Amino acid sequence: MTDRERRQPANAVLARQIGTAIVRGDYAPGVTLPGELELADSTGVARSVVREALRTLSAKGLIESRRKAGTRVRARAEWNLLDPELLRWVFEGAPPLDFVRDLFELRLIVEPGAAEVAARQRTPSQLSRMGHALETMVERGLKTEDGQAADQQFHAVLLEATHNQLIVSLSATIAAAVRWTTYFKYQRQRHPRDPMPQHRVLFEAIAEGRGGAARDAAAALIRQALEDTEASLIA
Repeated sequence: MTDRERRQPANAVLARQIGTAIVRGDYAPGVTLPGELELADSTGVARSVVREALRTLSAKGLIESRRKAGTRVRARAEWNLLDPELLRWVFEGAPPLDFVRDLFELRLIVEPGAAEVAARQRTPSQLSRMGHALETMVERGLKTEDGQAADQQFHAVLLEATHNQLIVSLSATIAAAVRWTTYFKYQRQRHPRDPMPQHRVLFEAIAEGRGGAARDAAAALIRQALEDTEASLIA
């Protein structure tokens, strides 16, 4: 747990605990959660904290509360699986292989095309920010929190550089997917393959305005990340 996470309010901590248990399968869809009073007693927090935590989970589509019927876990199809925080909870456990593949399929649909557009549309400021993120990734390494945050920033700025508001709206989800799959990979494998050469090729293609090369480089980077994440799950 990072220092920032230790400073989180109690309701956010509790939402994470319950949310992680739900996505891990401790509470199956349709199961009724313990009541507010029981949760407050078992976790040592006030009922108001429990109430706020449940509101957070409801907003993410994980649960629904009905008067006199209690709070039950919703079907997985109703979860907001693109929510960045929910993605994190999934990868803090052992994510289902089909979910991992679906997530990378989404990235393969979005990011290569975005890279091609970014090669034409990026501003000098956006290119500078991507370059700075790249340098931080090299200096700190992707095993560190700072390196993983820089990786997240690199991909978020890439989408921003398309100047397409609908693509940009996906940046938080894509960046979270990058962050937590990388985190998962380095938690499970001692020596995953170095993705920095592919990042450099992608950056150079965008910097030089070579859209086709940027598309190919993004696809190659994502495919390697998928292979390494699958290996982490199987190991």
